[in-house]
Amino acid sequence: MLTQLMFVLLIGTALAAALVYYRRGNGGGFRARPGLGAFGNAAPVELETGTLYVTGVSPRPEAPGEQYVTISGSISGPSVVAHEVYGRFAWDTFQWPAIGDQIPVRYPSGKPDKWQLDHPGVRPYFGSKRPKGQGY
Repeated sequence: MLTQLMFVLLIGTALAAALVYYRRGNGGGFRARPGLGAFGNAAPVELETGTLYVTGVSPRPEAPGEQYVTISGSISGPSVVAHEVYGRFAWDTFQWPAIGDQIPVRYPSGKPDKWQLDHPGVRPYFGSKRPKGQGY
């Protein structure tokens, strides 16, 4: 009887730990935020606009059309100053970026590592792994 009780307590503890781990990550669930009560998922994420100063770019390929480009640089905006970032994108070769370009970007407030480009040369991601929220 004692063994069965210990087994049930062990399973319950493991489930509670898994639930806490899931809710702490970006897995969803209800999050308490100041001023919103216990069910605080109602507030949308505010995006800040900033500028990416390009300090490194992969060479432009010979083939026309959409190709991959690797860009490195620093983001400056309302809440960050010169935050170093790096990314790979699908890009139109006729609008290829260059070192020294200043490209507009968007990022969640205080989280410049989750930046998104806002440039006409950027194309939808055409790799085998699509970013969240893009395509199927």
